[in-house]
Amino acid sequence: MDPRSGFCKSNSVFYSKRNPTPLPPNQYLDVTTFISSKAHHGKVAFIDAATGRHVNFSEHWRAVDSVASCLSDMGIRKGHVILLLSPNSIFFPIVCSAVMSLGAVITTTNPLNTHREIAMQIADSKPVLVFTVRRLVQKIVGFELPIVLLDHPETIPREVKILTSLQEMIKREPNGSRVRDRVNLDDTATLLYSSGTTGTSKGVISSHGNYIAMIETFAARFKTEDTFICAVPMFHIYGLAAFIMALHALGSTIVILSRFDMHGLLSAVSTYKATCLPIVPPVVVAMVNDADKIKSKYDLSSLRSILCGGSPLSKEVIEGFLNKYPTVDILQGYALTESTGTGASANTAEESRKYGSVGILTANSEAKIVDPETGKALSVNRTGELWLRSPSIMKGYFSNLEATRTTLDSEGWLRTGDLCYIDEDGFLFIVDRLKELIKYKGFQVPPAELEALLLSHPEISDAAVIPFPDKEVGQYPMAYVVRKPGSDDLSEIAVMDFVAKQVAPYKRIRRVAFVAAIPKTPSGKILRKDLIKLATSKL
Repeated sequence: MDPRSGFCKSNSVFYSKRNPTPLPPNQYLDVTTFISSKAHHGKVAFIDAATGRHVNFSEHWRAVDSVASCLSDMGIRKGHVILLLSPNSIFFPIVCSAVMSLGAVITTTNPLNTHREIAMQIADSKPVLVFTVRRLVQKIVGFELPIVLLDHPETIPREVKILTSLQEMIKREPNGSRVRDRVNLDDTATLLYSSGTTGTSKGVISSHGNYIAMIETFAARFKTEDTFICAVPMFHIYGLAAFIMALHALGSTIVILSRFDMHGLLSAVSTYKATCLPIVPPVVVAMVNDADKIKSKYDLSSLRSILCGGSPLSKEVIEGFLNKYPTVDILQGYALTESTGTGASANTAEESRKYGSVGILTANSEAKIVDPETGKALSVNRTGELWLRSPSIMKGYFSNLEATRTTLDSEGWLRTGDLCYIDEDGFLFIVDRLKELIKYKGFQVPPAELEALLLSHPEISDAAVIPFPDKEVGQYPMAYVVRKPGSDDLSEIAVMDFVAKQVAPYKRIRRVAFVAAIPKTPSGKILRKDLIKLATSKL
C-alpha cells in the first residue's frame, strides 16, 4: 500500500490513512448501553435553545430508563418498529435511546411530510406505536396507531388514540425487572428513509453495530467536551448519528434548535458560547455573504470550528469564510444514510486547506473508484463511482431485495452513486452525482463544478445547475440562480457570459432562470429532480 495515498495496486483498493479504531469484542450489545457506558466529564447533555431548559446526563439516562420501562409494560419488544414524528427537541434523544435499549427499531420521518408521504412510510415499516407532538397529530389520523405525545394533550381529534404523554412516562420509577431481549450487534437499530443512489425512498437498515462503529470514529475526531449547536434535523442521519449518539457519547453539550432560522442559530452560538457548529453549505454561504452584519450583531468569539456536510464547498467559499472569520476552522465531511453518517472528513485546519476535498477516508474504511462504464477499479486521480466498505455500511434496504442487490455487492461494497476521485495524498474529491451528470454531445458536464463557479459571482447568493433536454446536443446546462439583495439588474446574458469566460465551450450555461430560493433536502442537497420537472413542464 502506498502510505501517501492509501492505494494498494494489488487489489485497487484505497485504505484509510486514519489510525484504526477498536470495536467492542462483545457481540451482544445495544447502542444505548454502549453510549451510556462511555466515560467522560460532561455535565449538561442537552439544552433547549428557545427556553434554556437544561437536561444533565444523569437526568437524561434516568428518563431513558423510565420510558423504556413503560414501553416494556406496553408490550414493546425486540424488532417492533416505533415511528417518531417530531421536530428537534430535548425529548427526541430520550425516545430514540429508550426504544433502541429494548432492541426495538426507530423509524423517523420529516415533520414537513404530507399525510400521503407518511402513509407510505407507515405501510412499508409497519410501526406499532407513534411518538409525536400535538400539532402533528392530524398527519397520522386514520392509521389506527396508538400515540404517545411528546408535549401535553389539549384538543385532540376523537378518532386519535392517545395512550399517554412522554412526561407521564418520565415520571415513572424505572423498572429494573422489565423485559429486555438480548440484542446482537447485527440487530436493526433504525430505519431511516433515503432515496439512495436513485429511485424512491427506501428504509435503510442500520444495525447497533453500525452505530457503535460510527461512534468510535467520532471519538477519534473529538477528544473534548465541546458545546455544539444542533440546527440540522434529528430525523436525518446527520442529526441522529452526530447529536443523539456520537457527540452525546463523548460528553458534549448539545444546544437544540427546534427549527432552523439564521437568527436562532447565531443567537444560540452567542448565548451558549458554542464551540462547534455543524451546518450545511447554504448556511456557510449565507455567513460569508452577511458577515459584517452578523459580526456586528452576534458574539461568535467562542466558535472554533464549522463542520460542513451535504455537498462540497468551493475554494472561493472556503477562502471567503476564512477571510471573514479568521479564528474559525471550516472542516468538511462526506457521508450517506447508507454509511451511517461516516465516509470521509477533514479533521484539522491543515487538512481543510486541501480545497475542494471532503477529507480523508474515515478510520476502518476502504474505498474503490470504479469506472461506471467498464466496472474497472481505478487508481489515484482517476474519476469514477465511489464504492465504500466499512463496519458502518448498512445491512440493506428494508423489504427491498432488488434495491439492496443493486446498491450492495456480495463483498459488502456500497455503490454510492457519487462520481469521485482520490488524489495522491489520499483526499477524496466529490465531482458530482453519477446520475446527475449532464451529457452535452457526449461530453460529461458536472453540475457541481458550474454551481461552484456561479457562487463565486458577487451578485449571486445561490445556484443550481440541471440538464435541459435538447434534440441536437442531447442535454445542455441550465442554471437556476438566486440574486443577492440589490442585484435585480443581473441578467441571463450576464450570468451566461460570466461562466462562458471560465469554462470549456461544452460546459457553457445556455439557459438561466431566476428564483427566490433553490429547493434542497434537510441535509442541504439540491433537489435537482424538482428543478428538472419545473424546467421541462413547459416543453
